[in-house]
Amino acid sequence: MKTARSSGWRPFSRPHKRNAGNCIVQNISESVHCAHFPLISHCAKVSAMDAEASVFHVCEIKIPAGEVKIVSIFIQSLINGLNQGAIYALIALGYTMVYGILRMINFAHGDFIMVGAYTLFYTVPMMVNHGMPAWLAVIAAIAACVVVGVLVERIAYKPVRNSGSISALITALAMSLFLENLAMVLFGANPKTIPKIFDLPMIDILGAKIQVKYLLTLGIGLAIMICMTLFVRLTKIGKAMRAVPQDKEAATIIGINVDRIITMTFAIGSALAAVAALMYCSTYPRATTDMGTMMGIKAFIAAVLGGIGVIPGAMLGGMILGLIEIFVKVYIAPGWYEAITYGILIVVLLIKPSGILGKNVGEKV
Repeated sequence: MKTARSSGWRPFSRPHKRNAGNCIVQNISESVHCAHFPLISHCAKVSAMDAEASVFHVCEIKIPAGEVKIVSIFIQSLINGLNQGAIYALIALGYTMVYGILRMINFAHGDFIMVGAYTLFYTVPMMVNHGMPAWLAVIAAIAACVVVGVLVERIAYKPVRNSGSISALITALAMSLFLENLAMVLFGANPKTIPKIFDLPMIDILGAKIQVKYLLTLGIGLAIMICMTLFVRLTKIGKAMRAVPQDKEAATIIGINVDRIITMTFAIGSALAAVAALMYCSTYPRATTDMGTMMGIKAFIAAVLGGIGVIPGAMLGGMILGLIEIFVKVYIAPGWYEAITYGILIVVLLIKPSGILGKNVGEKV
């Protein structure tokens, strides 16, 4: 019989209540293999231990590398993916809101995240120093993002609103570059470390250590999606938001202030960007001048993947994108996640150009 020093094997020092055939096995979480118990790898006869002279064995176990934490790694990756996806979804909701009204892509929307992050950098310490919760700094971030969003719409987008989609697209790209360079002038090129926002515990789920703030991010994303869906469908302003893109002239005739609805849409989208900045900075506590570029691209992909212009589609696309990124990093290759993400987007657009939840709608000509 192998000894305790045998490489890769570990004898049971005492029997456990469980038994399989004639083997008494210790309660362990690792996989095992044996002739009497299919998961036990080695078994040695020891002695007769009961009145009927049944032969019992003490089993030694070889613990396969990499199998101990399979479930915990999967759960951890799942939660991380949902957390990342919820952040993308919050940003994608802003894209969806603006596109639903103006039928334009606001590529400066990602830079509103940057504005919110720098606002948090300056206001979180102020909140803490005054004895208030750090997360209340999101109020200042929302105010800053709303002001920037409304100014961008009034100064940059309104003059080219009737000039065609190409003019609006170029203007959006120009505003994105302008905001990034303005931030570099105001705050410098060095990254800013944001103080801790949430002081929440970790919980154990089947061996996986899960941060409660990840679940909080997911809950906030779902709650905002539900609220925005109900707002657009049930409120008077929401109905006006749906009427404007269908026919602006008819909406004006029936008394809808189109300019006011467009401005309000930008304000709501910018506020969502501030909330996304809060959740992003709670996970990645750093603000940089170019952080909005990649976040904006990923959120745009999420919006297109789920069906741009559809609020639940933005949430679904964000979740799918976040899960793909994390699972590819963990199980396939860390350097391939962006290529695989874009590849899946191309496949979805080839199969269903309107996105997963989008509908193919013909335009009047």
